[in-house]
Amino acid sequence: MSSLPYESTQTSDQEALVRDHTDLVKRIAYHLIGRLPASVDVDDLIQAGTIGLLMAGRNFSTDKGANFETYAGIRIRGAMIDELRKSDWTPRHVHRRIRQVYEAMNEIEHETGTKARDQDVAKALDISLEEYHEILIDATACKLFSLDQPTDDSGETPQVPADADADPEAQFQETNRRERLITLINELPERERLIMSLYYDDELNLREIGEVLGISESRVCQIHGQALLRLKGWMTEQE
Repeated sequence: MSSLPYESTQTSDQEALVRDHTDLVKRIAYHLIGRLPASVDVDDLIQAGTIGLLMAGRNFSTDKGANFETYAGIRIRGAMIDELRKSDWTPRHVHRRIRQVYEAMNEIEHETGTKARDQDVAKALDISLEEYHEILIDATACKLFSLDQPTDDSGETPQVPADADADPEAQFQETNRRERLITLINELPERERLIMSLYYDDELNLREIGEVLGISESRVCQIHGQALLRLKGWMTEQE
């Protein structure tokens, strides 16, 4: 196998950082695989994440204002999600239904001045509560779309540069989007905000969150999906 083009440019310190964080790749991969269909191979995620780790080792410097594990974690997740986007398994009609939900949420919230509830959205879409909950589960299980980027009607997400560090303007825009997303997460209804925190900050899986909150794993999945779509709608509206 030929060597990667950037291998020779890595210093011994960078190589040591990569070696010391190989377990981080597996930890992130198995965290992601828990919310993906069985057809997704964890080894594919690990392979993509390993490339992300190598790129992080090449580009990391202490003046980035973060420790290496934090920086590498972002690059590893990004590489895995890019890999998932390339092999999106989600039917186009699922993307369309997801879009209809977050647009209905926005419309309800504009009209009422309050956060849209399950029954409000189901009524606006003229579907049963059960069907609405199925869409929420699809939103959690389908392609890991970026919350801070718009999608078109086909469900495709615009491509971003592979290395945002090489483009100061892209890096600035990404920082602004992340800050805006953090602000919006704090505006979620309390239970949605709590589940997002337990899932993304504490890295609990859906079953563990259900045990903490005393609700079923299926209900956690629905609330998580609703939070994702609410955020997606808010972010899309601000574009």
